[in-house]
Amino acid sequence: MKLNIKPLFATLLGLSLLGPAAVQAEKMTIGIKQLKMQTALKIAEATIEQCRKEGVQIAVTVVDRGGNIQAVLRDDLAMDITLPISKQKAHTAMAFNSPLSQMEGRFEGAYSVPKIDGLVISAGGIPINVGGSIMGGIGVSGAPSGEIDEKCAQAGLKAVEADLEMEGM
Repeated sequence: MKLNIKPLFATLLGLSLLGPAAVQAEKMTIGIKQLKMQTALKIAEATIEQCRKEGVQIAVTVVDRGGNIQAVLRDDLAMDITLPISKQKAHTAMAFNSPLSQMEGRFEGAYSVPKIDGLVISAGGIPINVGGSIMGGIGVSGAPSGEIDEKCAQAGLKAVEADLEMEGM
């Protein structure tokens, strides 16, 4: 039996010209990076610490990219109502990938987006955005102003931001 190598050679030559992408099958899944629980807790603790320096008792919620709670802390004297508000701020900041202080006044009208249950457009929520990827959100409630809430959230993010960026997230 005589083997005809011309078609085999032509096929191999064609594949080599197309490059490795043509040889690999398209992936059917994607890799998603997510904050570890310890990272979320470190963010929450640093947020509480900053607010204590400001002389206020708050609640902080850290959510993942799907809006699921990863860490919640309520300082000793923070009011109970701060818990659901901090969660809503964290979720809204994550969903819009924007600090909530930049969104105040953006939506007007009776049927605007913020009327959806669970969204809060009030300073004190920031996204966790590292290397262009949304990783979650931080929401803070309980300070006398949203600006202080947001300052505390920023301190929480700052506590881990450099490490996350160095990790290549």
